[in-house]
Amino acid sequence: MKRRLKHLKEAQLFVDKFEGALGKGKGRKLYAYKVMMMKKWIKFQRDFDNFKTACIPWERKIKEVESHFGSSVASYFIFLRWMYGMNLVLFSLTFGLVVIPEVLMGLPYGSIARKTVPREEQDSAMDYSVLTDFNGYCKYSVLFYGYYNNQRTIGFLKFRLPLSYLMVGIGTFGYSLMVVIRTMAKNADVGGGDGEDSEFTFAWKMFTSWDYLIGNAETADNKYASITTSFKESIVDEQENQKDENIHLRRFLRVLANFLITCTLGGSGYLIYFVVKRSQEFQNMDDLGWYEKNELEIIMSLLGLVGPMLFETIAELEDYHPRIALKWQLGRIFALFLGNLYTFLLALFDEVNAKLEEEQEIKNASIWFTKEYYANYTLNNPNDTGTPPPMDPADVIRGPCWETTVGIVMTHINLLYCVCCYASDLKLYIYCEAEMGAFYAPGLVGINVLRLLTSMYYQCWAVMACNVPHERVFKASKSNNFYMGLLLLILFLSLLPVVYTIMSLPPSFDCGPFSGKERMFDVIIETIELDLPSFLGTLFTYAANPGLIIPAILLMVLAIYYLNSVSQAYQNANLELKKKMQMRAGMLLGNAASAAAQKKAVADLICIRGGMC
Repeated sequence: MKRRLKHLKEAQLFVDKFEGALGKGKGRKLYAYKVMMMKKWIKFQRDFDNFKTACIPWERKIKEVESHFGSSVASYFIFLRWMYGMNLVLFSLTFGLVVIPEVLMGLPYGSIARKTVPREEQDSAMDYSVLTDFNGYCKYSVLFYGYYNNQRTIGFLKFRLPLSYLMVGIGTFGYSLMVVIRTMAKNADVGGGDGEDSEFTFAWKMFTSWDYLIGNAETADNKYASITTSFKESIVDEQENQKDENIHLRRFLRVLANFLITCTLGGSGYLIYFVVKRSQEFQNMDDLGWYEKNELEIIMSLLGLVGPMLFETIAELEDYHPRIALKWQLGRIFALFLGNLYTFLLALFDEVNAKLEEEQEIKNASIWFTKEYYANYTLNNPNDTGTPPPMDPADVIRGPCWETTVGIVMTHINLLYCVCCYASDLKLYIYCEAEMGAFYAPGLVGINVLRLLTSMYYQCWAVMACNVPHERVFKASKSNNFYMGLLLLILFLSLLPVVYTIMSLPPSFDCGPFSGKERMFDVIIETIELDLPSFLGTLFTYAANPGLIIPAILLMVLAIYYLNSVSQAYQNANLELKKKMQMRAGMLLGNAASAAAQKKAVADLICIRGGMC
């Protein structure tokens, strides 16, 4: 009776509240309008969510790949799509703040020497063989560092191009690092809430995998293939957990495999260093064949093509789980490419130092040549009392412009590596080349965006048309942070040569936005001195003092150590709480089972005593 009275009061309160909407009161139309608008708003939100899902690039292609080849293959394409989106942002920064201002507000082509092809190169500047080597008109274009002028401000907007060039070069690395760290934090697997994933796996997959809202035949086929692949993944994981092996033989084979791979990495690095030194000798020769001109790029491409296949063959000795084997494979390819890159950079910096010495001689010669030009003009035109006309930009003596040379080499290697990159499915090394080379070749960012776009379509087609599914299909890692960890390490290591260039090496005297300065970093000091109040310059000087920087770094290291310790403590507490909850659930189930058994025993006893059984 109390329950009925309670329900009656609730019904009466509801009627009193909405009496105007339910009856013929004044609030009926307003309530109906609110209900209608609420329904329309819910429908709009649902349609907008569907629209946002439809706007995700290549979502349908990636789902199709995942249904046929598993989440491990699809994770690569998801990472590739993410990297394409990040490169679009970098492309917008570089072209919006560096390339387009120079094109619209800078001096036109042919006005100064750095924007003019030398007269001795003009006859062959449009030849196909010259353009494919990024020489001729390509070399003296907005694609490369040397084209940009060193004027402090350009155009009617007084745009500070040298400062913008430096800040964009540093900002692209900062943005990339920030996005990668944020993505890793978002994808971090905290280890909670997955306790039931390992229980009743077959039953969960059997009875809850199918989506009964599917109404398209092609979608149904993809879902069927996805469920089949999911069962195969679970079977492989279960087989790996129950596998019994000879642990001593397995350890010996794994040590042997790592020894062979270490020898391969060392030999690859030595070969790269030898070839770079050999290419420096070829620069002093005139008659060179096609192989001698492209020997460095050919060797690096062959190493990138053969190395991954050799690593995969050696990895058969280790017999890891497919997921672990893939991580080892990618890590070794990463070590191969990164070792080759740093060996190449060390040899390249030797060439840069040689060009800096040559540049000093050319600088002295250009000063002498300019004085001779004006002296000869005055001698040949004694009656002309006006200012001598300026020298033709095509006839001015040029320095080697080592920044443009580095940019050309990076661009050339980046494009030639596309072939081996399609073969090895590893974009990280190419991304490292593009990120590092973008400082010396701003146009490389646009080339990299086009390469990633074509790579996505090409590889999706190749996977669906030509790829043979692996015999042991396996599930991708839950955290998805393996690619991100490699990318973070690559970004940090590719940042080091650029920072060394900015802080230590003198820029070329006749090309680029930093010409005429002792260091590229002097652009920031110049801006602080001329554009900001004097007290800010004093603060910056104090902040740049090593006596303050070193304690700040130590404080940050201690803060990171403290936060890491707290995080580990929280994870351990979560694990303990999870164990207690599982024990409590087991105890409750045991108590319920014992109570049911006790009730049954009592009932049987009563039945026996009463003689009713």
